[in-house]
Amino acid sequence: MPRLLYGGDYNPEQWPAAVHAEDAELMRRARVTTATVGVFAWSRLEPAPGRYDFGWLDEVLDRLAAAGVDAVLATPTASPPPWFGLAHPEALPVDADGVRLSHGSRDTYCASAPAYRAAARGIAAALGEHYRGHPALAMWHVHNEYGTTCHCELTAEAFRDWLRRRYAGLDQLNDAWTTAFWGQHYTDWAQIRPPRRTQYLPNPAQVLDFRRFTSDELLAAYVEQRDVLRAATPGVPVTTNFVLGGWVPVDHARWAREVDQVAIDHYPSDPGSGAEEQAAFAADLARGWARHTPGGSGWLLMETAPNLVYAADRMHTKEPGRMARQSLAAVARGSRGALFFQWRAPRGGAELFHSALVPHAGPDSRVFRETVALGEDLERIGETAGAALPARVAIAYDEPSAWALQAPGLPSTRLDHAEEAQRAHRALWRRGILTDVLGGLDGLAAYRMLVLPMHYLLTADQAGALRSWVAAGGHLVATFLSGVADEHARVRTGGYPGALRDLLGVRVEEFHPLGPDDRVRLTPAAAGDLWLPSGATGDLWSETVHLAGAHVLARYAGGVLDGRPALTRHTVGDGTAYYVSTRLDPDGYGELLATVAASAGAGPEVPGLPPGVEAVRRHGDGGPWLFLMNHTGDGVEVPAAGFDLLTGTAVAGAVRLPAGGAAVIREGCRPGL
Repeated sequence: MPRLLYGGDYNPEQWPAAVHAEDAELMRRARVTTATVGVFAWSRLEPAPGRYDFGWLDEVLDRLAAAGVDAVLATPTASPPPWFGLAHPEALPVDADGVRLSHGSRDTYCASAPAYRAAARGIAAALGEHYRGHPALAMWHVHNEYGTTCHCELTAEAFRDWLRRRYAGLDQLNDAWTTAFWGQHYTDWAQIRPPRRTQYLPNPAQVLDFRRFTSDELLAAYVEQRDVLRAATPGVPVTTNFVLGGWVPVDHARWAREVDQVAIDHYPSDPGSGAEEQAAFAADLARGWARHTPGGSGWLLMETAPNLVYAADRMHTKEPGRMARQSLAAVARGSRGALFFQWRAPRGGAELFHSALVPHAGPDSRVFRETVALGEDLERIGETAGAALPARVAIAYDEPSAWALQAPGLPSTRLDHAEEAQRAHRALWRRGILTDVLGGLDGLAAYRMLVLPMHYLLTADQAGALRSWVAAGGHLVATFLSGVADEHARVRTGGYPGALRDLLGVRVEEFHPLGPDDRVRLTPAAAGDLWLPSGATGDLWSETVHLAGAHVLARYAGGVLDGRPALTRHTVGDGTAYYVSTRLDPDGYGELLATVAASAGAGPEVPGLPPGVEAVRRHGDGGPWLFLMNHTGDGVEVPAAGFDLLTGTAVAGAVRLPAGGAAVIREGCRPGL
């Protein structure tokens, strides 16, 4: 698929045939290249066990093929039909309170239930056999947003089997889970169950392992369908759409090794400028996961909302031009296109007011006119597909650490690994520094700088790899609560930050968590030796830090920590390791990271840009290409030279971006090259 993908989820089963004909014509007008079909259509495709009805879908795919639209054909296993739950009540999920849930929504299945797994393989096999060789079929989309958790007895047995494979025996499990605490010592595998609701605090190691098990169990369910489809249609790529959020029990870095295409769903929740920052983080995270994909096939924005931002309180309408600008930003950061949920807004159902490319108002609407314009823009910049983004700065993102920090009984209830990773990314994004977000600590040789934000869990091997990387010339910035616990969430004794004490050259004796309104003041340890703005502060966290070889850059000022180290630097071999013992204010954190990045030889793509103007440069044959997105309400002028693919005009010296405008410039090349 050399062109950029454009389109989104298409649900023709919700509409009569007359609407299908209109859809085909509207897709032509909008230059749609891709439609994801069948995601929730199991009850239509298999109205009774083993009886398939593909006639209506045949007509849809034939019409798409005639219109030149590729089909991403889904297996509909995220939404079992009503007959399935009645025939197999044991396959309905059980929540943490022990309550079995009923059909009536999506995701009403237990991934450990043999009946569900067999039915899922069955519908996947039937689809694969029936649509083998269909001209519209371009990719398989297995399931939808894996993330369902179950606590039933079938899950309990599968969990015990998983634990038997993970641990050599009960003695090893008891040690890993510290079951001597509160008398939880297990003497028989049958005693172990999923962590259902309990009287007080659950065992954090048990909960952590259950999240890992759930991720692996869901992955096994995906792989079963993937292998069925690969056997039926060799050469057709297979993927599933990753959904983001702290509730998701999926370790996407591990999953990335099993998909042909990393695909994510991302719905920013900030109606203000934070939406662009959230989208950039998600894009760079997906690109980091895609490093593990066989063949390095990059990533794809599989779902996002065309014209709405879903905040906690209400749906916010995107202002004109924002849909296009956010789509171009995703392509700039490596997406193979821009796909949306959904093509046409439904008349009913649980998400009847969900955003759509064809809204309830129909094609005579601002949203659809912008849909057409975006299709034209993506067609114009198709030559950028597949171009590389060689970032030199990285942020480590570890989903098991995020899960472990959700446990009760920690020193603060406001500890959020994902939020800290996003804070680091936001600070670098605002300064125009391209950053990969890594789902793992392998492949560090490609980077000059790494931020380790609250990476709570750390193995001995990972700590050793970090030390070797720093000694070879890397620049590490580690925050509080990194390396404190091992992979079983057991605290490393002898002083924090555990596995990183020697590398960072510090020993933390005591934590001092801060309240929501608390702030600590920081002061430079020596004139000219700190890159923090005057008046820098910290919040959320503070610590009693002792030096063990590190050099002090900033100290706490006032309070019980007055004069103690707050920010340190430690030289290790040819590299440098920094330790940040509090959560720096945004300006202070940004200045620190930008200064470390500069010392590592990683500066902004376009120096001196005003706040809110995003610049990303992609490299490849025919390039490089400079993507510029103005997320502000004011026009700006940006230094550039080349040919603007969006306007078809030459750029000499500078390009003028109107408020909310964008440019994609093939640098230093004539228009025809």
